[in-house]
Amino acid sequence: MRFLILGGTAWLGSTIATAAMHHGHKVTCLARGESGDVPDGIRLVRGDRDRPGAYAAVAVEDWDVVVDVSRQPGQVASAVAALRERAGSYTFVSSGNVYSDAATLGQDENAALLGALADGVLGSMENYGEAKVACEHLVQGGFGAERSLIARAGLIGGPGDVSDRSGYWPMRFSEPAAADGSVLVPEVPGLFSQLIDVRDLAEWIVDAAEDRTTGVFNTTGETVSLAEHLAVARGVAGHTGPIVGADPNWLLDHGVEPWSGPRSLPLWLPVPDYAGFTARDSSAARAAGLVTRPLADTLADTLYWERLRVQQGPRRAGLTDVDELALLTELAGR
Repeated sequence: MRFLILGGTAWLGSTIATAAMHHGHKVTCLARGESGDVPDGIRLVRGDRDRPGAYAAVAVEDWDVVVDVSRQPGQVASAVAALRERAGSYTFVSSGNVYSDAATLGQDENAALLGALADGVLGSMENYGEAKVACEHLVQGGFGAERSLIARAGLIGGPGDVSDRSGYWPMRFSEPAAADGSVLVPEVPGLFSQLIDVRDLAEWIVDAAEDRTTGVFNTTGETVSLAEHLAVARGVAGHTGPIVGADPNWLLDHGVEPWSGPRSLPLWLPVPDYAGFTARDSSAARAAGLVTRPLADTLADTLYWERLRVQQGPRRAGLTDVDELALLTELAGR
């Protein structure tokens, strides 16, 4: 098969391109190339999707499948217009952020969506979900249900995750800030985690293209409690020090952010408002061939990558050693 990956030099796109190549397919990536190069055996066509004529070099060829990971509706609109007569199908990697209800557990693909972003340019990540909805509509409108695959991914993690959301906990348990090995964790009963390994998502996208699978699918990892996720991270790190639990309200009062970003505790979300955000039904994707490796394998591989990683500036998520020590000290003095 002939794969056209729109992107393909950053983390997810590159992983998909590599998986397709390993399946024996001919792979071309259309990208600016600013995130890196492509592996040997993959063709790179340089192009800026925000500029006119970006698809000129690839719109004269025929493709079995186009794979797109963009969050910019304008980019998706121009790609669909340029390629709908030259491609057999279009796979779009969307997000669980498209759903309007983040509180209800176990929702499937029929759950209500946010309104689509009216603008072609996503100017703020606060409208990320709306932008992905708009992208989905553009793909389905241009290629139809019979030629499109929408993968609504959950949190993607694994080796190469520079967002730090999947790597923070195994690394923190591996290298505690406190001398006695104490690690600060959020106590959030009723909160789940659904981390999907980037390699498993990429493999399923390639398999689905080969099988000519179409439709809309929630593509997430196995649903486990956040407490279980943290226990697995602790296990792969070999941590034996104390676990210090903190109430979410106490964390918020002390300037600790949920989910991601500076001064955060990754994967924690406020409940009940976000209880369903990481507890969606992915049974349809599993019935369509999605296979996910054990969480321990993902976190162990991520920890290995973290230990080899050359850190460029502050982490994008988590607590610094200084912040964690201060919080632990304050908790101990209560």
